[in-house]
Amino acid sequence: MALALRLLLAFLVIGSCIAADNIDLWPMPQSVSHGTQKLYIKKDITMSMVGSTYSDEKSILKDAFQRMVDLITLNHVVDGINPSSSVLTCVNIVVHTPEDELSFGADESYNLTVPTTGDPLYAQIEAQTVFGALQALQTFGQLCYFDFTSRLIELNSAPWIITDRPRFPYRGLLIDTARHYLPVKIIKGVIDAMAYSKLNVLHWHIVDEQSFPIEIPSYPKLWNGSYSYSERYTMSDAIDIVRYAEKRGVNVLAEIDVPGHARSWGVGYSSLWPSESCREPLDVSKNFTFEVIDGILSDFSKIFKFKFVHLGGDEVNTSCWTTTPHIEGWLKNNHMNVSDAYRDFVLRSQKIAISHGYDIINWEETFNSFGDKLDPKTVVHNWLGEDVAPKVVAAGHRCIVSNQDKWYLDHLDASWEGFYMNEPLKGINDTKQQQLVIGGEVCMWGEEIDASDIQQTIWPRAAAAAGN
Repeated sequence: MALALRLLLAFLVIGSCIAADNIDLWPMPQSVSHGTQKLYIKKDITMSMVGSTYSDEKSILKDAFQRMVDLITLNHVVDGINPSSSVLTCVNIVVHTPEDELSFGADESYNLTVPTTGDPLYAQIEAQTVFGALQALQTFGQLCYFDFTSRLIELNSAPWIITDRPRFPYRGLLIDTARHYLPVKIIKGVIDAMAYSKLNVLHWHIVDEQSFPIEIPSYPKLWNGSYSYSERYTMSDAIDIVRYAEKRGVNVLAEIDVPGHARSWGVGYSSLWPSESCREPLDVSKNFTFEVIDGILSDFSKIFKFKFVHLGGDEVNTSCWTTTPHIEGWLKNNHMNVSDAYRDFVLRSQKIAISHGYDIINWEETFNSFGDKLDPKTVVHNWLGEDVAPKVVAAGHRCIVSNQDKWYLDHLDASWEGFYMNEPLKGINDTKQQQLVIGGEVCMWGEEIDASDIQQTIWPRAAAAAGN
């Protein structure tokens, strides 16, 4: 287990439970009551599902329970002698619906009860969905800790009655595999830590101008733009990551950032570049450009089952379009300037994504430039300033908040207080408009981190987004 992950677990688990007089669960549940009694956790504590309509055929709960047990022991040898009473022997989980397909807006609510009487003595979790039960297990794990005197797993301040549901349906973390390649094992470690802190969307910024590391069967030369032959993800790798995340209640949001941030695309297909000497943004004048986008999204739709796809659209320098003769001619023939072409590119890409069943997320520059032309279902991803989200929702669009001065993890000068005090609904007072803010996202851009330090750069600051 990586050092950074150990530090996060210590923060979430041990720090939450030592002080009996404090309620230091993270994120804080909506309703909590507790007592003063100490319980002990049986060494071979079990899970039951008496009264549940969910069968757990995919072992989602079974595996999550085992991860929780491993978490609370922190690899210590639990060799103390259990007392004859006050020993919690079981966690009974009741899930009221049989479905286990993760979808946006899945009910993550739960009730957790830890009594002090009963024979046998057991904790009770009730949830509408298996994904609510996963959140409850994370909370239960935070109540437990290894005591170095008794050499047992203990639980303070029982009885506990906890009721919870997340404030926002979207609680995201961005990772960037284009600036520095991240091995699959590292990505899975990030997903594990997200589940511990109750983040539920991994925003995978897969490709950018620096590299194109993912296999696209429809256009197999695209990953010629990877850093090296070994720094790539096959389709099977991507499927493995998505399935791994889904079993932990984490959706995977795929991003291709177009038309800018795409120079690496032309390594395999040079006709995507405006010219050999001017390689970004993508050539707006060629149908082939949009055929490639269609092929990518067609292949993505077989892997990334999340409702949304991110199409980027930020930081587009259009100078190549005016200095490349064939594009300049195309602009004149179509009576367009570069602003028109930028808008046309984004809207055409949106239509392609919609044809593959996706709702679209775009960075805020698209809204700032031509917000009234965006597809009405577009989710605008705010990152430049906190005054944009109120304008987005006032226009009727949904919004994700990632204002860079607060929630960009690569901004190491951003204050700790800023991370934890950031309010996604700042400046939005209308109740209906508040509902259009689907959540927030912290962003770990990859220019200055790699596999060696990503975890310790993300945590524990990223956990702030789970509580907003």
